[in-house]
Amino acid sequence: MRGQIVKIHSDLHYVEEGKDIYPCKCRGIFRKDKILPLVGDYVEFDTKKLVIDKIYPRKNEFSRPRVSNIDQAFIITSLKSPDFSYHLLDKLLVLMELHSVTPIICITKRDLIDDNSYLEISKGLEYYKKIGYTVVFNTELDKIKELLKNKTSVFTGQTGAGKSSLLNKLKPDWNLETGEISMALGRGKHTTRVVTLYELYGGKVMDTPGFSALDFHNYSKEDIKNAFIEFPNFPCPFKDCMHTKEEECEVKRAVRENNILESRYLNYLDFIQEEKV
Repeated sequence: MRGQIVKIHSDLHYVEEGKDIYPCKCRGIFRKDKILPLVGDYVEFDTKKLVIDKIYPRKNEFSRPRVSNIDQAFIITSLKSPDFSYHLLDKLLVLMELHSVTPIICITKRDLIDDNSYLEISKGLEYYKKIGYTVVFNTELDKIKELLKNKTSVFTGQTGAGKSSLLNKLKPDWNLETGEISMALGRGKHTTRVVTLYELYGGKVMDTPGFSALDFHNYSKEDIKNAFIEFPNFPCPFKDCMHTKEEECEVKRAVRENNILESRYLNYLDFIQEEKV
């Protein structure tokens, strides 16, 4: 029977089929062949022997946390405590683009900053909307519920930004643990331990510890360049241009003319330096 792994704890893999969940183990050959099942995997399993026989091909997969088959990611982005970071936001956007996951920027803690500070940040958020990204606030629960339909979603972002808090607003009876903010460190405490896939508003969501593998060492500079979705809007006259040196480069011109957000371009330059040589 075909099902989906919704939680892994120790050597038990909880497989959902319909309204039933089966605690399964894997065939011994999985260990021999170094096959590691992930939360999100679609599998073939035996409901009587409670054994997983096969893992179906994945749409995508991540290493930390180890999850698979994600359609979209809500990038939970706080405006304060922790402070808003274009660098982290762009890093997560690029990471999702590289994995063929649709990113949704979700803003939290609007009430913690004054109007003048928000006005400056809002200009940047308008840019992300202009290039095609969906931007929502954590208070827009109806809009978020609609976005969840028929999708497998993951919630990620800086620790303490409000991932579990948002899920608790969407589904109060879950009562997921939320972390306190360490004022000394300016960051939150990790609270989510076991990755679990939940049914929610016609879709499925994962509450995870967040994506800790945020380097691009397994990707080429060209891969990273292609993950900046606005760059193709400014066709460069130079073949295979990396948009770093040529003054006549159209992407660099767009940055000078404020048609590309300068912070995005500077982050791009930083990210391609992370590529493994």
